[in-house]
Amino acid sequence: MLPLMLADVEQAAARIEGHVTRTPLVCSSSLSAFSNQPVYLKLETRQPIGAFKLRGAMNAILSLDEAARKRGLVTASTGNHGRAVAYAARELGLPATICMSALVPANKVEAIRALGAEIRIVGSSQDDAQEEVERLVASRGLVAIPPFDNINVAAGQGTIGLEILEDLPELSTVLIPLSGGGLAGGIAVAIKALMPQTRIIGISMARGAAMHAAVVAGRPVAIREEETLADSLGGGIGLQNRVTFALCRSLIDEIVLLAEDEIAAGIRHAAREESETVEGAGAVGIAAILAKKVSLTGPSVIIVSGGNIDPEIHKTIVDGVVA
Repeated sequence: MLPLMLADVEQAAARIEGHVTRTPLVCSSSLSAFSNQPVYLKLETRQPIGAFKLRGAMNAILSLDEAARKRGLVTASTGNHGRAVAYAARELGLPATICMSALVPANKVEAIRALGAEIRIVGSSQDDAQEEVERLVASRGLVAIPPFDNINVAAGQGTIGLEILEDLPELSTVLIPLSGGGLAGGIAVAIKALMPQTRIIGISMARGAAMHAAVVAGRPVAIREEETLADSLGGGIGLQNRVTFALCRSLIDEIVLLAEDEIAAGIRHAAREESETVEGAGAVGIAAILAKKVSLTGPSVIIVSGGNIDPEIHKTIVDGVVA
């Protein structure tokens, strides 16, 4: 039996209603023409924090009892999850500490700081930041809100799958950014339970794709975190992974890896053809289609997971300065 079930996702949907945005599903005429199949964009960029992570963070925090919440929250993040925890904590009147590595872009760090959270920059990897979380849990009694390997976090992300099927019951394929597996695993649980024939494709960058390496090895493995345009997909999945590895290994039909120039092309296309500002991690589904690394056979959905990209980097990519 998998660690997360459809009932968990349905309960999360009821719990977070009114706390998160039900995001739009819009048809991309350009990608539909390119693919000769209807292609839709699920715009999680419309969340208050500009990324899907608010769903899982809010569900996990609302699942805590009042005493646990008041102890204070702590998490490790590559940016968007930290922003989600900080936002949810502010909305609920709770203190939050966000631990990040030096690889997290400055614009994401400052966005978290603006929400009133305490910031800790530690080391040069997500694993280093996670060690600081564990230290703070032990020394200050804070309550950890994991970025992905948690039933309530993954269930919250899975609510995207429920919304997609409500809007597009004829769904054939869904392309999902793949990192720690909370997003891909949660959505896959919902969609495979309700429409098992739907194809689930995880998309990651070639540089340091931790879940892909784990699936290939048949177990969680250590990977070297590298700089990438898809910075939100960086970091390991945890050698003691309890939830998301099992979900991804069992439910994802295919994993596609992208080069940096392919990710840049996805960002550029989103801006020029879709009028959407999308970060590297959010653009990987678009990029996979443009690179012809996936073949579509029916109505398909791309999860556009976030839009929190540094404006100067975005401009250089859109202007064609970055290949």
